[in-house]
Amino acid sequence: MNVKTDEKTYLNYINGKWVSASIQKVDTSINPANRHEVVGYVQQSGKEDLDDAVLAAKKAQVYWKKLSGAARGEFLYKAANAIERRIDEIAETMTREMGKTFPEAKGETARGVAILRYYAGEGMRKIGDVIPPSDSEALMFTTRVPLGVVGVITPWNFPVAIPIWKMAPALIYGNAVILKPAQEAAVTAAKVMECFDEAGLPVGTINMVTGPGSVIGQAITDHPDINAVTFTGSDSVGKSIGLGAFKRGAKYQLEMGGKNPVIVANDADLTQAVEATISGGLRSTGQKCTATSRVIVQSEVYEEFKNKLIEKIKEIKIGNGLNEDVWMGPCASENQLNTALSYVKKGIEEGATLIHGGKRIEDGELADGFFMEPAVFENVSNSMTIAQEEIFGPVLALIKVETLEEAVHIANDVKFGLSASIFTKNIGHMLSFINEMDAGLVRINAESAGVELQAPFGGMKQSSSHSREQGEAAKEFYTSIKTVFVKA
Repeated sequence: MNVKTDEKTYLNYINGKWVSASIQKVDTSINPANRHEVVGYVQQSGKEDLDDAVLAAKKAQVYWKKLSGAARGEFLYKAANAIERRIDEIAETMTREMGKTFPEAKGETARGVAILRYYAGEGMRKIGDVIPPSDSEALMFTTRVPLGVVGVITPWNFPVAIPIWKMAPALIYGNAVILKPAQEAAVTAAKVMECFDEAGLPVGTINMVTGPGSVIGQAITDHPDINAVTFTGSDSVGKSIGLGAFKRGAKYQLEMGGKNPVIVANDADLTQAVEATISGGLRSTGQKCTATSRVIVQSEVYEEFKNKLIEKIKEIKIGNGLNEDVWMGPCASENQLNTALSYVKKGIEEGATLIHGGKRIEDGELADGFFMEPAVFENVSNSMTIAQEEIFGPVLALIKVETLEEAVHIANDVKFGLSASIFTKNIGHMLSFINEMDAGLVRINAESAGVELQAPFGGMKQSSSHSREQGEAAKEFYTSIKTVFVKA
């Protein structure tokens, strides 16, 4: 792929039109692989812009909800087709804007297409049940109705998949949408919104307002005419959004990260476990909520696993994600790089042993990007900061245990509960792990980072608000049940 400089200014999308922010200010989106390259400029909006979007969405939703599910699904099919036609362009923009490799970005964009087509089909599926009434001459049934206007607040790490897996079900069930993407990935979000515009949804049904979370995110949380808020991001911000929505009686859904363990049993296929640990922990530069962070290994195989892991990590090619031979790109921003490096420093200060990497890469063409070596620690106790807090970077903590019971106890001994995996050939160990692991997603002989679009996704404990995204489960959040009793 050839790197391009695109200094276009991207606008908000409100009521079917591309419009500038009222305060006439923009933020610069830069390439984390080369901080001197401008990807584009995005609007730094204010509350007035959000008010305009809410007004448009509220009006549009009255018409949108009256369409049949099949009719709404046709618009999602058209949006999916538009994205598919531009898949390389959108993926390249994603790589240039937030750093993940082009194959990962293209895979994510293709996933967005698949999600839209899945939910387009949901428009033809049942939304209620017939319930036997006590009166034999009456009819009683349930149906589902849309919530109204849904505020969608999304992060930078999956700038196509996460907005789409929130917006698609919201739309198919009859809601209007206002998207507030992360500023760091707002150019990519604008490209996606162009595809929805091309699909021809009724004006105002879907809107995008870019700007700081402290302004636009807060305004979405507080706005009396936004009926629901769905958020993916940090636990501190998520809790604030949840509290604000609760105070005014709005429905809310929060996905707030994880501290995901991989358990390697003494009977594991170590080659498989190593490959999955690296893929789960270091793809996307570790910037996934489901990324492997803690690797809990039984003592009998610990040294062999560690040596294989380090050997494979040394083979990783780091660089600009548009280069075909690059496996791992930069951190998404300088702030994200500094955060990851600060955790490396904290791990050393608290007594863990850094056995590989952990430094910023400042050689040659990588000097102008936000690159770091993957870090691997051992002699980590589960009370250490690097074993408890979400790092969101390429940092792995190895923890040696004697028994699987100890491994599961340590795996559960964090405030998060998003995903977890185990590598073992023993059916009994698999079943014990499934039953005892406090995580919303458990995977056997597979990496911790992996979400199927047709299956429910969400965490336990402080990883979520205990609702589920994706699959059929999405209707539980984006609709309300209405019970109907008919007497002739």
